[in-house]
Amino acid sequence: MFVDSHAHLEMEQFDADREQVIARAREAGIQTIVAIGSGTGPGSLDCGIQLADKYEFIHATIGIHPHEAKLAGDTDFVQLEQLAKHPKVIAWGEIGLDYYYDHSPREIQKQVFMKQMELARAAKLPVVIHCRPSEGSDNGWEDCLDLIQQHWASSGLGGILHCFTGVGPQAKRALDMGFMISFAGNVTFPKAQQIRDAALEVPLDRMLIETDSPFLAPVPNRGKRNEPAFVKETARKLGELLGLSMEKMGEQTSRNFYNFFKISETVENKIQGR
Repeated sequence: MFVDSHAHLEMEQFDADREQVIARAREAGIQTIVAIGSGTGPGSLDCGIQLADKYEFIHATIGIHPHEAKLAGDTDFVQLEQLAKHPKVIAWGEIGLDYYYDHSPREIQKQVFMKQMELARAAKLPVVIHCRPSEGSDNGWEDCLDLIQQHWASSGLGGILHCFTGVGPQAKRALDMGFMISFAGNVTFPKAQQIRDAALEVPLDRMLIETDSPFLAPVPNRGKRNEPAFVKETARKLGELLGLSMEKMGEQTSRNFYNFFKISETVENKIQGR
């Protein structure tokens, strides 16, 4: 039993074989997939919902990624408010700050981030956070966590720090605000010791795993297109760190996911055919 808590299955990298990719995930024991609905920004904000409508075991998010923050307008926020009512939407994201690429000006990123936290609060949806600081600096983490503290923590809704790449104190600060910490394939990379060190400081019942497909394929598939079936390798690496089998790590992170989102495992097992 495994859950891929973050996949971009709508992307063009899957256009040729999307159904086969999803079938391989099911064959590999991936019980649930979360289709992230940020897409390419305005104009594609229902992309996760489209997949969730097609596959019973796929859930969706909605949101505007910091890369596309500069494209966001009032009509997009109105659309997101409506999409948030869809029964298969379980979170708002991915949203946050990206100081590494700076595809949108940082002040605009912050404004769009704050606006979406306001809308997510009204919709009573947890948030999925993207935080990538500029190279050699932690200022992106400080800004992101400060904004969450100021504009979100009091909601009590929590969320997920997706594809965590920070250090232990940053994880702890997010944990204290009710967040889950999600690890992706880069935890398997030889030079990612910082991520592995941080994972050792995260309580087992607050961990999730993800692929961030099609990006960050884990060892031994590094360099290939990532896909949900590969989430098992992330579970394997985390299990090695914590003294658990891949299967036990999968079961624990799946349980964490269902508990956080208040999704019944019984329903998911029925979908799986168990």
